[in-house]
Amino acid sequence: MTDLKLLSTLLLSAALSATFTSSQAQQTPQPEDPALKIYRETPRKVNDLVHTKLDVRFDYKKHYMYGKEWVTLKPHFYPTDTLRLDAKGMDLKTIAVVKNGKNVPLKFTYQDSLSVAIKLDKVYRNNESYTIYIDYTAKPNELKVKGSAAINDAKGLYFINPDGTEKDKPTQIWTQGETESSSAWFPTIDKPSQKTTEEISMTVLSKYVTLSNGKLVSQKNNADGTRTDTWKQDLPHSPYLFMMAVGDFKIYKDKWRNKEVNYYLEPKYAPYAKEIFGMTPEAIEFYSKTLGVDYPWYKYSQIVVRDYVSGAMENTSATLHGAYVQGTHRELLDAYYDDGRSTIVHELFHQWFGDYVTAESWSNLTVNESFANFSETLWAEHKYGKDVADEHNYIDMQNYLRSPDARTKNLVRFHYADKEDVFDVVTYQKGGRILNMLRNYLGNEAFYKGLNIYLTTNAFKNGEAQQLRLALEQASGLDLNWFFNQWYYGAGHPILDISYKWDDATKTQTVYLQQSQDGQIFKLPMAIDIYAGGKKTRHKVWMNNQHDTLTFKLASKPDLVNVDGDKILLVKKTDHKTLQEFAFQYFNAPLYLDRLEAINAVADKQGEKDAQKVLIAALNDKYYGLRNKAIRTIKLDNDAIRNAAQPILARLVQTDDNTLVQAQAIAALGSLKASGNMNLFKQALSSQSYAVQGAALNAINLLDPALAMNLAKNYEADNKGGLTAAMMNVYATSGTDAQWAFVYKQFDEAAPQAKYNALDKFSAMAGRVQKPEYAQQGISQIKDFGIKYKPQGAGDAAIKFITNIKEKREQMHDDATVKAADDAIKQINDTK
Repeated sequence: MTDLKLLSTLLLSAALSATFTSSQAQQTPQPEDPALKIYRETPRKVNDLVHTKLDVRFDYKKHYMYGKEWVTLKPHFYPTDTLRLDAKGMDLKTIAVVKNGKNVPLKFTYQDSLSVAIKLDKVYRNNESYTIYIDYTAKPNELKVKGSAAINDAKGLYFINPDGTEKDKPTQIWTQGETESSSAWFPTIDKPSQKTTEEISMTVLSKYVTLSNGKLVSQKNNADGTRTDTWKQDLPHSPYLFMMAVGDFKIYKDKWRNKEVNYYLEPKYAPYAKEIFGMTPEAIEFYSKTLGVDYPWYKYSQIVVRDYVSGAMENTSATLHGAYVQGTHRELLDAYYDDGRSTIVHELFHQWFGDYVTAESWSNLTVNESFANFSETLWAEHKYGKDVADEHNYIDMQNYLRSPDARTKNLVRFHYADKEDVFDVVTYQKGGRILNMLRNYLGNEAFYKGLNIYLTTNAFKNGEAQQLRLALEQASGLDLNWFFNQWYYGAGHPILDISYKWDDATKTQTVYLQQSQDGQIFKLPMAIDIYAGGKKTRHKVWMNNQHDTLTFKLASKPDLVNVDGDKILLVKKTDHKTLQEFAFQYFNAPLYLDRLEAINAVADKQGEKDAQKVLIAALNDKYYGLRNKAIRTIKLDNDAIRNAAQPILARLVQTDDNTLVQAQAIAALGSLKASGNMNLFKQALSSQSYAVQGAALNAINLLDPALAMNLAKNYEADNKGGLTAAMMNVYATSGTDAQWAFVYKQFDEAAPQAKYNALDKFSAMAGRVQKPEYAQQGISQIKDFGIKYKPQGAGDAAIKFITNIKEKREQMHDDATVKAADDAIKQINDTK
């Protein structure tokens, strides 16, 4: 499953934090959920899946799937004459055991519409298998289930625009199995500890393309205009990794060594297939060599679908992506590593960690998702350089540290209210950071040898964190219980205070380390780099206690003592360096985080020369992420900074090789409202980058709103991303009812994060348009948004903006819209 920070709802949650955190803080603490006291044991194995064969066809009108299944099983160990299968919300017409090619009906009980208890025809022992035949109808749209933060729906099978009535949206069918939703479209033992081979035959309209796990072994044209495609997966995998997709897709055929690598895209995005997914063969090769285990499946396909309920899903040999990953050449100009590419490699790495070896239970989800998260940093380091990897890793750590309740949760979690709760920043972002720490501690060679032992020992089976520990210990010869006990089976993180004292009389540098978190005290191996006399000396130390004092005898006072020289620790720290020491750190310490810490440290000291030197230098930093950070940090109302920065910003607009830096530089210059920059902004409008065009239009709007209005109209036929947002800003500020249709359409079609970002301007325009029906359309949109994402805090934000509209409409004596606002607020409040 995709890295959480790419999920709309979680991105939305982060953006909304400023809106509702204060109100949350004032709430009375909730009593502990009794479900958290339940030990979540690994499910018992009574029967084991062996092979699953399906024959399915679809009813687009009813949103039904008609299925026939032949599932082969055997007792796990003890003899049994019963079988329980998960089967959610189905019509079960026939259940029989196959004997000598004939179906012998069996008695079954299906009372809760979630699982079926079957009485077998005899007692079976674990040296004999049996095959059950089931004739059933899946009714996913009638299933009452809930999703999670990671997966916002759990009905398993999805019909997208089945009647073709939604303009510009393709008709598709696709499935989503994780966590236990495959049993919404075929009866199975829907647990990650089960493994089965599979064969799926799909009968579909001949105009459609299909995709499933494994190999397409046959295609048969039928007399009624349909075609039956049969896909076969000969290697065992877990039921949640089964997948189907049906629709109008164009297939771009690539390859890795002699294996198929295919990309399934909507036809309009097919010309950009290589640009979107073209790094895949290189990534397969890199991961295969790094792990010492060649990509294990028959093929690797990636498909992009509409209205996906998560970010992406690592179905075995057939990863499914949400539509955000696809784009035209112009859109992709503004898409950097975290705008889809990290997800592509995340899901690919799952083909080893998750599919080849699967977590034995959701409690041990870390051996799936933490590794996939870690792989994003690994690939970034290999492909784009250490600065990109370190930024990615740092952002993940901040996402974890900002989560209010994450510090109370173990990584391996045997107590949770719902299995869906394990898909969180602890399993993903914290888990990935922990693996990166472990790699740093052991060294690459030992670490990857340990991963190889884990994978080969548990191939096509299940694994857990203890098996990972044993494999890494076998490789390294080191005891790792201390590491796993505190990071895997304990909760929280160090809160570290670092201070310094130099004694000139004794030439002694003292470093004081103090952990102040509640709960356990962490053992922290770390590097301390001391810069003195024009050279750097590294000291490898351990912090073992809550308070540790370290002393170093030196020839002279050091220029810098850099604790955690590798910037690898998962820690919330306060570092009491001086301004001069942070400035020295920026210019002399090598890592992304060294430089970022310095930029952050000088941000509120911009009146001082050392701070100004750092910020002006950072405008030219070798890494675009820090150039961007510096532009956002500088205060152009400071004369010294403005005078030094303006020519650099102008040059960045014209020559920087990163479109986001160009756009940020334009925004900074635009904030000056200096008419002398108008030509620069107009020139930037000719850029192929939507982000650059959008920044230029916003800058022009600050200087000449009427001109910006006229220019914006030129882009109504071709706008995306930053340009669309800028047009909405211009129209919302100066537009009339004539521009409402454009603004409304863009808001209606925007992704959740983009909708949240546009709420202020959208509501402002809805408040001042002349036609009451337009204002009411705006209220309806904001209300629907608030209700859908109320669990993420959007309800409060929606009420705030609807109230603003209401106040403006009261001044216009628009009683109908005022009533619509009151009704909308009530609906949001009444929604649970």
